Amino acid sequence: MAPEKEKEEIMEVKITGKSHVKPNKKLGRSECQLVTFDLPYIAFHYNQKLIVYKGNEYEDRVGKLKDGLGVVLEDFYQLAGKLAKDEDWVFRVEYDDDMEGVEVLEAEAEWISVEDLAVEEGTSTLKELIPYNGILNSEGLHRPLLSVQLTKLRDGLAMGLAFNHAILDGTSTWHFMSSWAQICSGLPSISLLPFLDRTKVRNTKVKFQLSPPDQDLQNGSSTDDAKPADPPLRERVFKFSESGIDKIKSEINSSMPPGSSKPFSTFQSLAVHIWRHVTQARQLKPEDYTVFTVFADCRKRVDPPMPESYFGNLIQAIFTVTAAGLLSINPPEFGASMIQKAIETHDAKAIEERNKQFESAPKIFQFKDAGVNCVAVGSSPRFPVYEVDFGWGKPETVRSGINNRFDGMVYLYQGKSGGRSIDVEISLEAGAMERLEKDKEFVLEVN
Repeated sequence: MAPEKEKEEIMEVKITGKSHVKPNKKLGRSECQLVTFDLPYIAFHYNQKLIVYKGNEYEDRVGKLKDGLGVVLEDFYQLAGKLAKDEDWVFRVEYDDDMEGVEVLEAEAEWISVEDLAVEEGTSTLKELIPYNGILNSEGLHRPLLSVQLTKLRDGLAMGLAFNHAILDGTSTWHFMSSWAQICSGLPSISLLPFLDRTKVRNTKVKFQLSPPDQDLQNGSSTDDAKPADPPLRERVFKFSESGIDKIKSEINSSMPPGSSKPFSTFQSLAVHIWRHVTQARQLKPEDYTVFTVFADCRKRVDPPMPESYFGNLIQAIFTVTAAGLLSINPPEFGASMIQKAIETHDAKAIEERNKQFESAPKIFQFKDAGVNCVAVGSSPRFPVYEVDFGWGKPETVRSGINNRFDGMVYLYQGKSGGRSIDVEISLEAGAMERLEKDKEFVLEVN
């Protein structure tokens, strides 16, 4: 047994250094209240991303990344701050020059190659390359709001990132990453400044008291309750080629439902494809309900509209529900029409109503609130994840971490091959995942 244990120790990711990076310039003190769009995510976990690059110049790259981070934080200084709350539990993000800034960890895992991390199946190794596993956003009261782990691989660099989801969504995350890359690539300044005054979209002070410390915020029960363990989840990336995406979209648009004048978008076509096949893989009864949820960007939906550069959370969950039997027996355009209608009717009025509802009775969002037998889509293939080039080439792999995963969670990324290709990262109960992998009608378009 001893040699086995020795091997396990050798195979661990080793943290070799820890430092903090602050904005290069003194900025003084500033604070900005968290708004209604931010608050539901306080009880989520830190949002984790893993970006993998080829090349062996580890020390030079780390130095360059830290230097660039100090510059880009002059504009994105809220990421170098902390969460805070007043005596009424009104949350804010604040920054002061005395704060420690962004946490940067340096690590080694030279037994891992870039190719090892390109696998389609999720692995325990991925977990060790990203900081803040299982850490709730509420801990941003006393932790950095961004932690970066730079791990030296056999032939490359793994950049693990943990962002506090209470202060930014996916659009803001990739705006920051693109800006950081621009500075590291030699630009004197970033091309698009962040719009930092989130109170311009909503200025209602919301008292948002969290559960006592002995409560598990994600399942709503005391941590010492006897509770059956959830079935094990598997994560897998399904790579849809440009031709596969085109095939799915053209087939669904070839038989538009009566009274429909607007063609289904790429997102709507792929979404219903995933929803129908996941529902089938779950072997639901015809009368079982199934929910499709998408976290939609509301920057252009609110009145007045906010700029693309709005920094914060400006997303809301949009739901549609039907019986599993109806979804399966009807052609794909049945489900696509439901998704299309739900997205199109989520206008400024619907957003306002949702906000007022939350403000009158603030509620901690739990994963079960995504809906029964749900397929919930986060991230977007529009995010330029494979364009984040710090000066040594584009990423080889982009993945999500283990945080904020549950049965039916889906992350969409642009495909590495570009064009209209899309990577679909799905978390499912192990038995359902096995059936989905064997579903030729689902994976046929993937190849």
